[in-house]
Amino acid sequence: MQDAPSDRDALQALLDFHVEAGVDLALDETPHNRFAEPKAEPGPAKAAAQAAAPKSSPAPAAPAPRALPKAAAGAPEEVASLAREQARHAQSLEELEAILAGFDGCALKFSAKNLAFADGNPDGRVMLVGEAPGADEDRIGKPFMGRSGQLLDRMLATIGLDRTQVYVANIVPWRPPGNRTPTPQEIAICKPFIARQIELASPEFVLCLGGPAAQNLLGVKDGILRTRGRWFTYRTEDGREIRALPTLHPAYLLRQPLQKRLGWRDFQALRRALDGRE
Repeated sequence: MQDAPSDRDALQALLDFHVEAGVDLALDETPHNRFAEPKAEPGPAKAAAQAAAPKSSPAPAAPAPRALPKAAAGAPEEVASLAREQARHAQSLEELEAILAGFDGCALKFSAKNLAFADGNPDGRVMLVGEAPGADEDRIGKPFMGRSGQLLDRMLATIGLDRTQVYVANIVPWRPPGNRTPTPQEIAICKPFIARQIELASPEFVLCLGGPAAQNLLGVKDGILRTRGRWFTYRTEDGREIRALPTLHPAYLLRQPLQKRLGWRDFQALRRALDGRE
């Protein structure tokens, strides 16, 4: 039975209205208010396509971040106390390095490639202490191996020294990610080890390379430009006194080459002290 002409005209007018309104695709046999429905069910065609599609295996879950050992996840005060206890047990620099290599209390260990414990001669009269390793030091496993280390070698050469005559270390022996500044908590955890390292090396002079080294070893509050070139006393835990001289870090001198004259003056002061003239 055919529709009456009036019905066909009405249906055609309705279809023309939908087309003009932008409706050009029918999703279901009956209309639905999809703004009112939180989740619309798929139409028959879409449901059939979904049923016929092969079941894909779920995407593998992203690996969980590496959990830190219990010691590294503890309270900073507790971990620093553990570091002091372990550092005191070291009776030689070799033993201290082995203890530090097995110490899991500092999270930096798990992002660094290598422990940069020391370089040079532990029997030297001078010990140079910086802040933390960089990318080259992390890759090689020794402090001051990059461009700043090359500049340090040239500065030592101006006063007749090289790495066979000095001992080089950092307060923090692991590279912070992205060469960021070590946090106060990280420094507090590592500080007992560098303190014991200085005790065991027992140098005549300590050269603090940069403000962080001077502030953490000598307890000074002023910046490096105020403290550089002045002699201080570093006191070990067993009561010994060591003459200490803050100076500019070689990395800073690479960024501020005009300040190399100040570093040169400080190294000349060290030379005079080595010769007994200051």
